[in-house]
Amino acid sequence: MKKQKSTLTTSHTDLYCEAKRRYDILLQIKNSKELALEKTPPGKIHVSKTPHGVQYYLRQDGADKTGKYIPKSEVSAIKQYLQKAYDEKILKLVSQEVQALKKLLDKSENSVNKIRRAYSDFPQEVKNYVVPIDVSDEDYMRDWLSIPYEGKALPEYLPFLETKYKERVRSKSELNIANALAEHGIPYKYECPMQLSNGMIIYPDFTVLDAKRRKILYWEHRGMMDDKDYARNAVLKMKSYLQSGICLGKELIITEETSTNPLGTNEINEIIKKYFG
Repeated sequence: MKKQKSTLTTSHTDLYCEAKRRYDILLQIKNSKELALEKTPPGKIHVSKTPHGVQYYLRQDGADKTGKYIPKSEVSAIKQYLQKAYDEKILKLVSQEVQALKKLLDKSENSVNKIRRAYSDFPQEVKNYVVPIDVSDEDYMRDWLSIPYEGKALPEYLPFLETKYKERVRSKSELNIANALAEHGIPYKYECPMQLSNGMIIYPDFTVLDAKRRKILYWEHRGMMDDKDYARNAVLKMKSYLQSGICLGKELIITEETSTNPLGTNEINEIIKKYFG
């Protein structure tokens, strides 16, 4: 029985993504302030306003209501303790927002997962009768990978390089990219054909699925950038992507290397971390 598919999705909204972005920034600030405060000397500065300006006093603990006067000539000490006071205040405010955002993000994440699992947890026989609005990441990946495609034929003269999924690829760097994606559990298709807006058919090196965001990204590895003809064609291909609304840094990932500057596995993993979390 062929089942109609829903065109809806419960992927996170821009509001969630913006909240996640702010959470990550505030978490970095929180960690940096905690680290900075660990290195400060004990005591707190008290600023006393006078008709002629301000005076500074160092209080060693909460019981010390007066404190030791700090002459304005001791600029370094004043600066250090004022920065400490500021960092403590910022840390308190940032920590409060981090905690609130974490609750919001966790609740949203939990809600999305429950909605997606409402279908995917059914037995297969039940699934045959239900049209879901969304499915689990696992089901979504499985459905996406099940769509057949015919990639480009590889010339026989190329070295035999086989990925963990038993696919032949054209270069050692492509092998490393494929295996890194597999190790991170990120589904991809190697040289899967796609049609651009001008009708042209191209074969991206990797068509990669971000299942959590229900998003497709294209990863092109340009492995011979010291070859002029190759480099020229690579630039033309990137322009074709742009003309189809596929932008570098958003839907398009590009890595490059030359014969003397190969792409490293650490660089591959950093890119995967940046784009796929």
